[in-house]
Amino acid sequence: MKIGCPTEIKPQEFRVGMTPDAAREAVNHGHAVYIQQGAGLGAGFSDQDYQQAGAAILDTAEEIFATSEMIVKVKEPQAVERKMLREGQLLFTYLHLAPDPAQTRDLLASGCTAIAYETVTDTHGGLPLLAPMSEVAGRLAPQVGAWTLQKANGGRGVLMGGVPGVAPAKVVVIGGGVVGTHAAKVAAGMGADVTVLDRSLNRLKYLDDVFGRDFKNQYATAGATAELVRAADMVIGAVLIPGAAAPKLVTRADLSEMKPGATLVDVAIDQGGCFETSHATTHADPIYEVDGIMHYCVANMPGAVARTSTQALGNATLPFLLALADKGWKRACSDDPHLLNGLNVHSGQLTYEAVGQALGLDHIVAETAIQ
Repeated sequence: MKIGCPTEIKPQEFRVGMTPDAAREAVNHGHAVYIQQGAGLGAGFSDQDYQQAGAAILDTAEEIFATSEMIVKVKEPQAVERKMLREGQLLFTYLHLAPDPAQTRDLLASGCTAIAYETVTDTHGGLPLLAPMSEVAGRLAPQVGAWTLQKANGGRGVLMGGVPGVAPAKVVVIGGGVVGTHAAKVAAGMGADVTVLDRSLNRLKYLDDVFGRDFKNQYATAGATAELVRAADMVIGAVLIPGAAAPKLVTRADLSEMKPGATLVDVAIDQGGCFETSHATTHADPIYEVDGIMHYCVANMPGAVARTSTQALGNATLPFLLALADKGWKRACSDDPHLLNGLNVHSGQLTYEAVGQALGLDHIVAETAIQ
């Protein structure tokens, strides 16, 4: 198979869809790999690194899309990239379609087959291609939140760990999954007073067993959430419904009850955000204020640590990438129902129910696409 990896063009996105090691593996499996010139520089990989791995370097994205049967990316294709997709071409990347009707329409119109990293599953009910970026984003959230809390940036001027005689920052993490767990670990490591909210008693028991001495946890009733948010210096939104739009857990009305200068970090912004007042920002202009509350809503947080993120993502995607290339997408998805769960679009039809529900569009069952 001809596999192409273009340079990411979303603002301040420095990751790349394939590492040189992934390119070498694909070449060793008999495939041709095409990398756009400079695609890996943001993550610290030179064109020479890819050439030594057996990949060919092409000058432009147009050449990559025209040459390749499978396109491997990190972020969802931007409007100019969607125009280059064609019928029968395979796209393997993060999509996050539920809050993005324009992208969904363009992918359907292109006739391509699109498999989304974020909806591929595993035998444990997890999301193996989302997990590494969730780990990175979770660990970054307290770090960027602490920066936003600084008075010069509009925040309350509260130090995460406090000092002797002065209480630490109160941090509330909504959601005890991968993002929330990693966020809580780092926030607690910074010395903050941390509480994690979740609606799964099994998850709360796990958090208590493993991290009971590091941070607290509480069942996420509406009342408990409102009470903790009012007292918080920082709230980290870490709620995910696979493939669907994130629920709005903090409303604009709630902001008036919060401490002036408190910080909201919305890690769910790729799925529309879990705070009513959230809208996507970039690393170049990451924060904004609403009703005295600071919002950090960067839609590609892991891009800030591009080398770590690229390597972590590459480790997770490589087995699936090779399966798609070795077998073709239909057989690969037929052999692996977890990969089939990643199928979101095929030949002008939507194949993921949660996206259809979010956007009011008809969908077909993914198995039908294989047949």
